[in-house]
Amino acid sequence: MWEYTDQVMEHFERPRNVGVVARIDGEGQVGSLSCGDALRLTIQVDRDKDLIEDAKFQTFGCASAIASSSALTEMIKGRTLDQALSITNQDIADFLGGLPREKMHCSVMGQEALEAAVANYRGEKPKAKEGEIVCECFGVTDVEIERVIRTNRLTTVEEVTQFTKAGGGCGKCLEKLEVILDQILKKSRPKSAPGNGQGAGRMTALKRIRLIEDAIANQIAPALMRDGGDIELVDVDGPEVFVTLKGSCASCPSSKRTLADFVTERLRTLVDPAIVVREYRPE
Repeated sequence: MWEYTDQVMEHFERPRNVGVVARIDGEGQVGSLSCGDALRLTIQVDRDKDLIEDAKFQTFGCASAIASSSALTEMIKGRTLDQALSITNQDIADFLGGLPREKMHCSVMGQEALEAAVANYRGEKPKAKEGEIVCECFGVTDVEIERVIRTNRLTTVEEVTQFTKAGGGCGKCLEKLEVILDQILKKSRPKSAPGNGQGAGRMTALKRIRLIEDAIANQIAPALMRDGGDIELVDVDGPEVFVTLKGSCASCPSSKRTLADFVTERLRTLVDPAIVVREYRPE
């Protein structure tokens, strides 16, 4: 039995926006019944403002698939198309207070359905499957796998399966997944943060602080604000970064995971792999 958050169970038991919008301006369909999960997303757009007026879904799948679809429609209504497209699968999972790692592919499916619906509205041709099929059981290509690895910073084959389903059937593609993963990780290492490798000793304290301030202001805070949260930089002491979570993040039961899985990882990627993030609590 999966351990679901209260938010997941709420959106599963009482899903929002089920059905089809009154005027279908764009639609996206991903997955298939043969794979176990299928999602159809329809959107109604204010053409003058390029704004999503309404969004509804029809999903066949597990609790995570239904909850992710419900959350997605709530997140995109009232946003411009470009704002909606900035939502990642991790944003969907965070909106739900987290998903079991084995169910992260449900949030990926939601992101793909949104991209397909917006492309359909804009009159763009449906994207053909790019790359070579790696997982024949679920029809997952090497291009899709690489994208998910990079977007979610995956480091193991098990995580790749959790996010894409690839390798979760007969298992014949597991060796190919290992090869793809190794190639991506090797390519990414030379491009690591300024504080890593030979440049580590040349980073001044002032430069470190400015990089941290920029990362929080331009990447981390905007992501948290989409879910009603916020973050404030309090102090920097060597590799230790002290922050205060605000808004919905302050009282969220998943706040520790937000610090560990999102804030810390983003700062380590953008600034210095040695960074340790601590929540500041005034005495």
